[in-house]
Amino acid sequence: MSFVWLASYPKSGNTWFRMLAANLLAEDQPIDINLTPERGGIASARGEFEAVTLLDSGLLTHEEADSLRPRVYAALNAGRAEEDENDGAATRLLKVHDAYLPAPGGEPLLGGPGAGKGAIVVVRDPRDVAPSLANHRNSSVDDAIAFMADRGAAFASSRRAQALQLRQRLLDWSGHIASWLDQTDLPVHLVRYEDLGARPAEVFRAAMAFADRPVTQGDAEKAVDFASFGRLRAQETEYGFAEWRRPGDGRFFFRSGESGGWRRELTADQVRRIEAAHGPMMARLGYPLAAEPAGSGLQASGEVR
Repeated sequence: MSFVWLASYPKSGNTWFRMLAANLLAEDQPIDINLTPERGGIASARGEFEAVTLLDSGLLTHEEADSLRPRVYAALNAGRAEEDENDGAATRLLKVHDAYLPAPGGEPLLGGPGAGKGAIVVVRDPRDVAPSLANHRNSSVDDAIAFMADRGAAFASSRRAQALQLRQRLLDWSGHIASWLDQTDLPVHLVRYEDLGARPAEVFRAAMAFADRPVTQGDAEKAVDFASFGRLRAQETEYGFAEWRRPGDGRFFFRSGESGGWRRELTADQVRRIEAAHGPMMARLGYPLAAEPAGSGLQASGEVR
């Protein structure tokens, strides 16, 4: 059954969704956030890239690594299909923050239909993304807003030091989402963070069904309980979060998880800048502008095609 991409712009709910999926395996207590089965499962991981290519990724330029990535994902897909045939393993969810872009040779960077079988695309109101991204990058909110509007934005792109992951070209917030929704290689299931928060079991079950991993109502409700932000934050407070936390700086990966916090976290000017940059995509996804009445959205979570 290969794998399904779990795609999102950073700070849009990807990790929360993975924690929900991980807690499907929990018994009488939540899964340790530092020992989840999906841990390290990101498309930009150097480990899997090097295991497939037998190359030291640190010796490659960003462009050279990108030219090899389509073949890496095709090989991972082939290996996953063989595992499925042998042991009936469930479809793997593979996290990805890269925009859906071509590799230097013109083929899809992520391998197209020869790799992932589909994509669950998680989106979030960019007005809530901005303060969360600022916390994540240890920057000002204004800097985060500028980053979200930058078509050249990327993670792990420094040439002066080797990052823990391969470079991930993001585009701007609107362009990132459009790259996934408008590509024609893979079927897409759209999940809005706000819908996942309002109807978690229902939205989670629908997404997992798309990924050929059917979930019972009872198991979904248990996963939602075990992966609540209160529980996730409590674990991070006690043990840290190995995927991200910088000890001692006072910041947390799992902040609050609420929707609509931008109303108190952003200034009116910051809201205007975000809406000016991303208004068309916000409308497409059903996020009313501050001057529009609530409930005027056009797109809810569900299958795009």
